[in-house]
Amino acid sequence: YKRQGLDATGRALGLPEDRRKLNTGKALIRYFCVPCAPSKANGGRTRNLPQHDLQKWELFKEYNRQDVVTEMEIERRLSAFPVPDWVQKQWETDLLINARGVAVDMDFVHGALYLGNTVRESLMKEAADVSKLDNPNSVAQLTGWLQKEMDEELTDLRKDTVARLLGKEGNSPQVQRMLEIRQELGKTSTKKYDAIEAAVCPDGRVRGLLQFYGANRTGRWAGRLVQVQNLPRTYTEPLPLARDLVKQKNLDALWLIYGSVPDTLSQLIRTAFIAPDGHVLIDADFSAIEARVISWLAGEQWRLEVFRTHGKIYEASASQMFGVPIELIKKGNPEYSLRQKGKVAELALGYQGSTGALINMGALDMGIPEEDLPDIVSRWRDANSRIRDLWYTMDNAAVQVISGGGTVGVRNLLLSREFDYNQQTDVFTIQLLSLIHISEPTRLQLI
Repeated sequence: YKRQGLDATGRALGLPEDRRKLNTGKALIRYFCVPCAPSKANGGRTRNLPQHDLQKWELFKEYNRQDVVTEMEIERRLSAFPVPDWVQKQWETDLLINARGVAVDMDFVHGALYLGNTVRESLMKEAADVSKLDNPNSVAQLTGWLQKEMDEELTDLRKDTVARLLGKEGNSPQVQRMLEIRQELGKTSTKKYDAIEAAVCPDGRVRGLLQFYGANRTGRWAGRLVQVQNLPRTYTEPLPLARDLVKQKNLDALWLIYGSVPDTLSQLIRTAFIAPDGHVLIDADFSAIEARVISWLAGEQWRLEVFRTHGKIYEASASQMFGVPIELIKKGNPEYSLRQKGKVAELALGYQGSTGALINMGALDMGIPEEDLPDIVSRWRDANSRIRDLWYTMDNAAVQVISGGGTVGVRNLLLSREFDYNQQTDVFTIQLLSLIHISEPTRLQLI
């Protein structure tokens, strides 16, 4: 997986030009370190050696010398801020995990790719026959066709728009079928199966799925390649039969028993990762961790009480936002539709997100009209005034510290501008006051 190189690190640290990585290196590496195709012009050689281009060789040596200079300067700059032992240990553990990798069932993956492509080709052919379009998967072409057939102005073909159009009375059979095909094609794709096939090693394992500290603002691991931190849930039953049918590439039986093949393949992606005989894979996650931490930091008492008791933060948030008793927000009641708004608000708005964050978190795909989004933002912020106040208090404290130096305390946090005279470097740090003298295993027990 991708790591930031010396050039990006040097720029981030503000290194002067004479101590940065040279930008001429890629071509030189290809010339001297990658086999070349034999030809008459190069005398039939398969490697470029120093004597083949002395000028390039001198540049290559200088390039490598400059790399060392850059590395030494980065080490000098960062030595004043040593990595804590527990973070170093996490990084070492991460290296072992990524080097070991995880086994994947390639027979199953190949079956899923075959079925997914077969269904897609069939649906595309049917769509072309119905619409007579050159490319019925083109949003522009399909939108134009639907507008003409339905005599309705369309601005997009998002999931919620297609669902709305499907429920419209008076659609012709051709329009209805095209909308159904569009909905079916949008349920999933084989991208994650494609990613597994592209990333799998000769021993049947995929490596480098997680990048340590990949989310640089939070310090969390980031998903890479297959993005295992965002896999669809699996509701398919019976599960073993579904997997066997995929391996057998039995499209008809899979469709007959489970219905939508694309949706079934999407649900089965988790099962592509397998454990050795006698072992199991455990999928674990913190429960509403971001909502818990922001509640604790801000001291939003009604939220903390939710986590101390029933833990239903989505329902509780909707209750606070819309003034509806939480007892009514349950399946079977009309008020249950408010849970969806409470959920997307919790996922998107805790860290000063607004309507754009709601859209990125899938609010429109949930069927929430775009015109309702500003009201959701306003209601959530009014219901969480302590969290809202924390944003601006933190912002003011950060500006004060960066502008004037020193240290400022904000609730459970300590904001500082730390300066190292020997290195002539300074950094802005945020420290959890309650964790200064707490051992690492306890760090996870914030609430």
